[in-house]
Amino acid sequence: MNDRLAIGYGLAAVLLWSTVATAFKITLTYMDPIQMLAAASVVSALSLAAIAAWKGTLNTLTATLSKRPLYYLMLGLINPLVYYLVLFKAYDLLPASQAQPLNYSWAITLTLMAAIFMGQKIRKQDWIAAVLGYAGVVVIATKGDVLALNFDSPLGVGLALLSTLLWAGYWILNAKNQADPVIGLLLGFLLSLPFSIGLSLYTSDWSGIPWQGWLAVSYVGLFEMGITFVLWLNAIKLASNTARISNLIFISPFISLLLLATIIGEQIHPTTLVGLLMIVAGLLVQQRKSKT
Repeated sequence: MNDRLAIGYGLAAVLLWSTVATAFKITLTYMDPIQMLAAASVVSALSLAAIAAWKGTLNTLTATLSKRPLYYLMLGLINPLVYYLVLFKAYDLLPASQAQPLNYSWAITLTLMAAIFMGQKIRKQDWIAAVLGYAGVVVIATKGDVLALNFDSPLGVGLALLSTLLWAGYWILNAKNQADPVIGLLLGFLLSLPFSIGLSLYTSDWSGIPWQGWLAVSYVGLFEMGITFVLWLNAIKLASNTARISNLIFISPFISLLLLATIIGEQIHPTTLVGLLMIVAGLLVQQRKSKT
């Protein structure tokens, strides 16, 4: 019964994550990346607070913060503040069909960074995964013109790859955090809000945003930065076989490309699919257990 429930949670999370690239592009037609970050962060903080209250853990918020205030401030500055600002700007500069697969290579980045900062051993299949993954990144970024290394938006590609470093760095810093994960995530959002809201008020004009923009950014806040994270945590927690649940995530980028093509009419370059297949192949190789 628990496994069936875990798969249900996992599929729900994957399906919701599959929609966010489309939601990002829709929101960016009404808001700039800084406005999008500020508004989505407010929605996420509210949703996470509601989840924590439902779980009965909201009363631990102050005590958790008081134990390590600078640590949670640092986490909040990385995620959501800098990570999502960089990611949203990458989506602003690139077609979503390019930005999403590039960002998807974060798991390979995490392995390499864990070796550097946590002393973890890099296995042979990790090196194979890195070569496959980053070859796929180059194929996507150059639209197949690999030898010329001609990028449509070098800044956009750079930001998409920087987002993988930030996300991997966040999880490395978070690896030994013993606090409730929802409370930890909520603290990051709450501590980053003064920065994101202040920056948006200084740089952006909030007047004239239609209801469609507010609806789209609310969707991003709920299903990219809030509720979906909790669904995924529950799936991992309930599963008797974590790998079975983790493998569900490989469905996400392909559904995402389909939605981008059908909902917003984005043209998917053939090499995007080739590069994405290379990244996914790398991630599947990485998940193989070493022979003992």
